[in-house]
Amino acid sequence: MQQSLEQVYFVNHFYALKNYSIVEDGDTITVLINKSAGEAPTTNTVERHLNNAYSDGVTKAKDIAIFRSGKLNGTGMLIVDYVDDAKSQSYSIWLPALRKIRRFAEPAFDDAWGGTDFTFEDVYLRKPFHETHELMGKEAFKDCLKVMELQDSEKNKYMQNLPKPNCDVKGKEVYKVKSKTKFKNWYYDERVSYVDTKTFADYRTEYFKDGKMTKIIDRAWSSLKQSDPRAQKWDYWYGKDLNTGHETWAVIPASVVRFNREMDPNFWSETTLEKIKR
Repeated sequence: MQQSLEQVYFVNHFYALKNYSIVEDGDTITVLINKSAGEAPTTNTVERHLNNAYSDGVTKAKDIAIFRSGKLNGTGMLIVDYVDDAKSQSYSIWLPALRKIRRFAEPAFDDAWGGTDFTFEDVYLRKPFHETHELMGKEAFKDCLKVMELQDSEKNKYMQNLPKPNCDVKGKEVYKVKSKTKFKNWYYDERVSYVDTKTFADYRTEYFKDGKMTKIIDRAWSSLKQSDPRAQKWDYWYGKDLNTGHETWAVIPASVVRFNREMDPNFWSETTLEKIKR
């Protein structure tokens, strides 16, 4: 089962591709929507660029995220992952208010990424060896993937063309996998993931603490139509904290996706962060 979870990690980090970006395409951009129960939603927009084309035996991947609006507008992150799994990832954060870069080894695994319901562990840090894994069997996925329910009056300019719940996954064969964390006194005891048996895309992850489900993350995927079926792209992520009712919806329009482009390797550097305009 460890090997299957390594395939899930492979898909989520786009290792089937040389590079993968979600860009700003005119007025279209990836939007992160956050909503507390009973309150109006807020948004940040983001672009992100991942590069997996390294052969020096040291660097495995580099990842740049740049926030383009909202409270995080102008903030940038450069993350470097290493071939040696025992080596911590390195983080450089561009803080626009200070016009400075701050560097550190890794954030806490359970810190919220960009103020969302997704932790740094969910987005970057969790690797298969951080958990033990048990195959609970195969089954047909029974649901549509969840989305945030919003009234028209709650939508700003970034929320005018939001997708409907993805129901294409209904009936697809999935592995049902239980993963137990190796960290002590952690925010979850175990996760149950529903993983496509052909592409290894993880459609849903349910988090449990003391036997109670505490969080859910749904990921809508679609194929990039490459020879490797693991070459998938995200259409959206939906997350909900079941204790507080707080929700996050990250929507990635198809028109902003780019991959396998010829790009200057020096783009993945602190120089790029220093050029961010607020």
